[in-house]
Amino acid sequence: MNIETAIQKASLELKRNNIENSLLDSEILMSKVLKKDRKFILLNSKKELNDVQYQKFKKFILFRSESKPVAYITGKKFFWKYEFKVNNKVLIPRPDTELIVEQVLEIYKHKKKINFLEIGVGSGCIILSILKEKKNFLGKGLDLSKDCIKLCKINANKLKVNHRIKLYKSNIDNFNLGKYDLVISNPPYIKKLDLNYLNKDIIKFEPMLALDGGLDGLSEIRKFIEKSSELVKKSGKLFLEIAHDQKNEVKKILIENGFYINKNVKDLAGNDRCIISTKK
Repeated sequence: MNIETAIQKASLELKRNNIENSLLDSEILMSKVLKKDRKFILLNSKKELNDVQYQKFKKFILFRSESKPVAYITGKKFFWKYEFKVNNKVLIPRPDTELIVEQVLEIYKHKKKINFLEIGVGSGCIILSILKEKKNFLGKGLDLSKDCIKLCKINANKLKVNHRIKLYKSNIDNFNLGKYDLVISNPPYIKKLDLNYLNKDIIKFEPMLALDGGLDGLSEIRKFIEKSSELVKKSGKLFLEIAHDQKNEVKKILIENGFYINKNVKDLAGNDRCIISTKK
């Protein structure tokens, strides 16, 4: 069977299983099998697959039919300008989260050097993208999951920023190392009851630790803000990703903990997604 026919069959199979972007997903998974980019796939659509390649492709399509995210099947995800290794122990990086990187680079564009902290590094996509862009910045990252720390180290080595980052397996409550010019976080912020309504791709495969924000969706945010009030230097900043309906509650918690609000930033869909504040 040639590449084009295999992809067409796979796309129909995914569509039958209510998978959006069935054609694109099929092309990406074929790229993974052949270890070639999508351009090669399109330019060589009549090339015959051998049996090993076709069986591997069918296995990947079966995984995707069962809602397993493409990023977990391929083991990688692009974020900002870079490719990150991912697995089902970490949240898949989202385009909306690039807002944090964008805002950090804009606000600190004239700063040669800052010392910053990320709470909950996951794959490392935020902290490592910033370190890659700003050659003299120094970062520390912490996460509760040893699997996240391990994966972040792999990505730090891959991006050659490992000499400018220190990682700690720690709960934020137990972390007391230093004061920072900037603290950033994409905390778990989904209400417990809303977890049931997430897409199957998310609820079946992504780590609950990175999603569950407690009954009101604010339990981790509240904790992170309270601790950040100790960790952020005077006039230092705190960047938080939030859910689209949490802006007012989060602003209130920030003000109660000695921060003033600089701005909130909207995502590509026009929803409130990031709050930037400064320690008084």
